[in-house]
Amino acid sequence: MAESKRAALVIRTGGFEGTRYELAHDETLIGRNPTTDITLLDEGISREHAIILFDADRGAYEIEDLESTNGTKVNGRRIRSARLAPGDEIQIGHTLFEFVVEA
Repeated sequence: MAESKRAALVIRTGGFEGTRYELAHDETLIGRNPTTDITLLDEGISREHAIILFDADRGAYEIEDLESTNGTKVNGRRIRSARLAPGDEIQIGHTLFEFVVEA
């Protein structure tokens, strides 16, 4: 039986430090649009900027940039898509998140 893990994004810089967003669904949309799951008020962010996907079969999280203007970075590297590991830093606009996983 696979152990249940809870993942979240925690804001580290860009204002609102410490704010935590649980990744409770298979898809979490990040952007400036009020209809996104994580809405950031940052002019450097596209309306629909990036999405985090959960693959239940592999128990893995992946982030995909949605062809945003300013891109998405994981650990300082601009990505199109990347598998996430605990402690990874995700930069979207001026906001820096830490990807955290708890058993």
